[in-house]
Amino acid sequence: MAHGVKIKVWGEYALFSRPEMKVERVSYDVMTPSAARGVLEAIYWKPSIRWVVERIHVLKPIRFTNIRRNELGGKIATGSVRRAMAEGKGRLEVFIEEQRQQRAAMVLRDVAYVIEARFELTTPGDVNTGKHKDTFARRARAGRCFHRPYLGCREFPAFFEWVEEGGFFSPLTGEKELGWMLHDIDFTDGMKAGFFKAVMVDGVLNVPPFGSREVRA
Repeated sequence: MAHGVKIKVWGEYALFSRPEMKVERVSYDVMTPSAARGVLEAIYWKPSIRWVVERIHVLKPIRFTNIRRNELGGKIATGSVRRAMAEGKGRLEVFIEEQRQQRAAMVLRDVAYVIEARFELTTPGDVNTGKHKDTFARRARAGRCFHRPYLGCREFPAFFEWVEEGGFFSPLTGEKELGWMLHDIDFTDGMKAGFFKAVMVDGVLNVPPFGSREVRA
């Protein structure tokens, strides 16, 4: 893993929403690869690289709790946005006081993970792999980020720190099937979602490459 990094993230709550639950929010048991990528991009993002999550280590027992959250009941229609762009004016505001809805959610509590990932170069001619890795490490060690990373939902902020070799372990043992898990979304192909059969072994979730046969739309 020449271009690889390890980062520890943790927080009080997390919600990695299962897409099949349409009304109430229910979290996956474990952080999804797309959520892990979001954490990495919050710390260091460049258009010339693409983060590839390879493994997620679960450092604490999986615990759920039920909470109620305020959510926005609607959104601005795409047609209204297009008309406003074409005409140079329009009413595009949304007032939470008028659109607030309370919904139950089954969330994870007291979570901690180590994300193992690497990056791929996307810009021809960019050979500064060492520079990208050093910059990420320097930002992670200093606690710097472009925006505060979060654990699935923005109201659940994530703390993070750089991980040297070793220095972490999982209390979980054995094999646990987690079902079909969201891998990521391909924004170059009409926002097509990919799913994979997630299996956690001794607290470690191995993530297949997005373009592999293990990932299905």
